[in-house]
Amino acid sequence: MPTSTASQRRAEAKAEYDAFLAECPSRQLLERISDKWVALVLAALGGDGPRPGAASGDEPRPMRYSELSRRISGVSQKMLTQTLRSLERDGMVTRTVTPTVPVTVTYELTDLGCSLQGVMRGIKEWAEGHMAEVLTHRNGYDRRQSGAAD
Repeated sequence: MPTSTASQRRAEAKAEYDAFLAECPSRQLLERISDKWVALVLAALGGDGPRPGAASGDEPRPMRYSELSRRISGVSQKMLTQTLRSLERDGMVTRTVTPTVPVTVTYELTDLGCSLQGVMRGIKEWAEGHMAEVLTHRNGYDRRQSGAAD
């Protein structure tokens, strides 16, 4: 029986992933990355959008927890912490602790995270660019549904 390298085994496993199959582990990843907080954390770490004193479209850069919390309006401390931990576990984000007083913790996209961030940025921009059209369709649908109920 011929032996295969780790690279060959990964390629074989990759070819077997099919998110349409119930047992496929890629479904868990799809569930994780479809979360709104994941999309917003990736966008923030990727330099997406205006920040005080910065131009939009900046390159990815490390950010402290407090910066992320301020940038992502409405995220709770618990949810931001959970999101960052899950992204770190999946290899999308690195967490760096600097021994200062107080301790400084920064988060930064990995190469894997940067590759996903580009996709998520496109989805975010699509949502922002098409929201008015979606709202128009929602309103029309709701009017038709309320008229059908009468």
